[in-house]
This record gives sequence, structure tokens and C-alpha cells, in this order.
Amino acid sequence: MNAPQDNPAAPKPAVTAKKSGPPVPLLIVGAILLIGGIGLGGRMWWRAQHLVETENAFVSGRIHPVATRVAGVVTEMHMQDNAVVKAGDVLLRLDPADASVQIERLKAQIAQADAAIATSAAQIAQARAQAAVTNSQVAQAESVLARTELEAKRSQALFGAELRATSRQELDAALAARDVARADVAARKAGASAAREAVAAAESTRQSANAQKSATQALLKDAQNQLGYVELRASSDGRVGKRTVEVGQRVNAGQQLAAIVEPEVWVTANFKETQLAKMKPGQKVHVKVDAFPGKELEGHVDSFAPASGASFALLPPDNATGNFTKIVQRLPVKVVFEPESLKSLGDAASRIVPGLSVQVEVHIAE
Repeated sequence: MNAPQDNPAAPKPAVTAKKSGPPVPLLIVGAILLIGGIGLGGRMWWRAQHLVETENAFVSGRIHPVATRVAGVVTEMHMQDNAVVKAGDVLLRLDPADASVQIERLKAQIAQADAAIATSAAQIAQARAQAAVTNSQVAQAESVLARTELEAKRSQALFGAELRATSRQELDAALAARDVARADVAARKAGASAAREAVAAAESTRQSANAQKSATQALLKDAQNQLGYVELRASSDGRVGKRTVEVGQRVNAGQQLAAIVEPEVWVTANFKETQLAKMKPGQKVHVKVDAFPGKELEGHVDSFAPASGASFALLPPDNATGNFTKIVQRLPVKVVFEPESLKSLGDAASRIVPGLSVQVEVHIAE
């Protein structure tokens, strides 16, 4: 039996043509991207109008160096690494032996000066008494001289008269007495001058002894102060850091042995000069500390630095020489944390310490 064959002449059914165009999923994705782009652009525009931000910021605080005012050997240590201290707490003590020996030596020198002053006072009294005696002797000698000169003149007058009322022997005796009186006056005046010089020398010795005593007393006061400096106390409240000293170590005056970091902290944010136009003190600030991811703290702009960071550099730029390349400068801005914001961290607030990196956003919109 033969199978039925298709008729090649029979007409084929018509095929419906499909319309060309993007698939629906692509349209949805494009719409989402468009909306997202508009939203992102709007957000960036809003932030540009309302916020000024920088990542060039860090936590600042007051760090006090701990250093002794005198040299010595550490005998007691009362400060531990990272420990909390109060102002006035004893941090360490030095061996007081050197200062004590110096004090005793200076006291002995003061006693010697007192003895020298007493001796010079006695010498002054003796010299003044001697000067008084010599002055009296000068007066007596001058009185004798005046009398002998009068006698000599009278004898000369009588001897020169026609009657020769006096003899040559009497005249010679009167002249000799006058000459002796003159010599005696000269000798007495020399003695009086020597006595005055002795008084002046004794007074000079006393003044020198007094000056030496005053200088030694000043040294003694300094030595007593140094004895007080062997006990090193904390200059402020805070935490101890960077301790580099141990018991038995000899330290020099002014050598830094540790540091005390005060609990008060703030943020130093270095903004570009082009970002400062709308910034002013009191504006609200959001601070993100890298050590506390996801946590945002609040603060406010406190003040602006009096000069740019480059002006305080060790080698400030000199644009008056060479080729000039304009560089956008940065100005340090002090941002203070709001107390309530720090309290929200609880005990963790103590871990916000100087040197930590932060991100700062300043709300500049009115």
C-alpha cells in the first residue's frame, strides 16, 4: 500500500513577522539607572550647597612633657604606662643626696661670711677709734704750732729791734720749736690719713663680705629649691604616655621622661582655602572617627587658625624667588565636640585620643 504524498502545489501557512525593539528587562534596568543617576546627582548637588567636608583632619589635644628641673638618679617611680594621674600627683623622686650636700656646703660658706662681717665690723670700730685719736692729736699739734709760730714771730721782732730785747739763743730756740711743731703736725696728719684709709679698707672688707653672703644666700635658696625639685609632680590631669625612665636611671635637667595627655580633645581639620567662604564659628559639624566605624559624632566650628599650615612650617615657602606654582593652601580649623555627643560613647570616649584620623562635614547652609 502506497503512503500518501504531500502535494507540492498546496499553499503553505503564512508566518507572522515579529516587531523589533529593546526587551522589557533592559528598559527596567535603564529606568533604574536613570533614576539612580538623578538621585545621586541631586544628592551631590545638595551636599555641595549645604556641606563642606574634608578627610584631612585629626584629633588634637594638649600634651605636656614630663621633665625634671635638676639632674639626679631616680630612686622612686610612681607613674605607670597609660595610667590616669591628677595634677599634683607625685610621678617620681630623685636621690636628694647631691642637693643636701650642696645645701650644707653653702650654709658653711654663709657662716664664714658672717664671721668675716663680724671681724670687719670690729676692725672698723678700731680704725674709727684710732682715727678719732689721730684727729685729736692733729688738733693739739696744730694748737702747739700756732703758739710756736707766734713765739717765733715775736722773738724775731724783738731780736730785730734796736734794743735787742731778746738774745740770739732765744730766737733760735723759738724757731726750732716752731719747726718741731710743724713736723709734728705733718706727722699727725699722716697718721690721721692712715687711720681714715684703715676705716675705708675695713668698710670695704665688710661690704665685700656682705656681698659674698648675699650671693651665697641666693645660691642656698636655689639649692633648697633644687632639693624640692627632686620630687616630680604632674602638671595637669591626664594619662601618662611615652614613659622612658626607670628606677636607677640617671637623668639630666630638662630631659623628657614621659608625657601627660589631657582628657580634653578636639578636631583640627585642614580645609582648602576655596572651602572657607561660607564657613564661620558656631556652624554644626558631623565628625566620623575612623576608630569608631559607623558612629557619627556632633560638634561645632570653634575658631580658625591665624595663618595657613604652610606659614607655620619649619621652612615656609618663599614665592619671591624662582618660578611660581600656585598651590591651594589649607587653613587649620578647630572643631569642638559636643559634650552630649561624647557622652553617648560611654567609656569608649576615652579612646578618642590625639592623632586619630577623622572625617569632618560642616553644615554651611543658613
